[in-house]
Amino acid sequence: MIAARVVAGPLAAYAAEHVLFSVQDGIASIVLNRPERKNPLTFESYAELVAIFRAARTDEDVKAFVVSGAGGNFSSGGDVFEIIGPLIAMGAKDLLRFTEMTGDLVKAMRACPQPIVAAVDGVCAGAGAILAMASDLRIGTEGAKVAFLFNRVGLAGCDMGACALLPRIVGQGRASELLFTGRAMSGAEGERWGFFNRLAEPQALLDEARTTARRIADGPTFANGMTKKMLQMEWAMGVDDAIEAEAIAQALCMKTEDFARAYHAFAAKEKPVFQGD
Repeated sequence: MIAARVVAGPLAAYAAEHVLFSVQDGIASIVLNRPERKNPLTFESYAELVAIFRAARTDEDVKAFVVSGAGGNFSSGGDVFEIIGPLIAMGAKDLLRFTEMTGDLVKAMRACPQPIVAAVDGVCAGAGAILAMASDLRIGTEGAKVAFLFNRVGLAGCDMGACALLPRIVGQGRASELLFTGRAMSGAEGERWGFFNRLAEPQALLDEARTTARRIADGPTFANGMTKKMLQMEWAMGVDDAIEAEAIAQALCMKTEDFARAYHAFAAKEKPVFQGD
């Protein structure tokens, strides 16, 4: 089993080993880059992705993420030979360590304050489908094939938070169908069901995702992070508790300089230029 990784210093200076990673103008780009195998995940890439998203929690220079795959596919999930094969030989203790590590990736994605935009084309299966699901927004293509295929390999659909997150995106009945059968959801079906925010042509997919990330990155950073936090927290709240929590969150946002900038820009009939403080 691979030991946990830690990203030291700002993400802009981080040299990734197992994915393509860069930060430009406040937008961090992650590309799953094993196109000859449809971008499967390995023990090492899992650990690196966890480290990146954990580091993002304290990196104020990163405003949004774009996650994509190389070569016309998003990700085929856990590598059959580098992950699935070794799992067969593991004992219960090591298997639990592995499943907890995979779950840590979803936790890190949901806990980082930056919104995450997934650009999904081609194969998006298993843990790859979970990566897309755990993102905040998803832009797909007609050719996208999203499959939570755990059932098809003898496992339960309750993997990496799928039974909690997927019903909230597509509804209980639709999530049940996908998790019980493991069948692929097409791009058009994914858009109709609400899994994809919208579809784009394959050649325009990354530009569309980056445009969306740019729009988010140009917004009020603290307020966007608060929106993401409240979207997560309010799943477990009643309406009255949610209203009270939002009152506190909004009052905190009203203390930011970006809130004042928006007011002064409105008064001057100008577009606000947010600076993230």
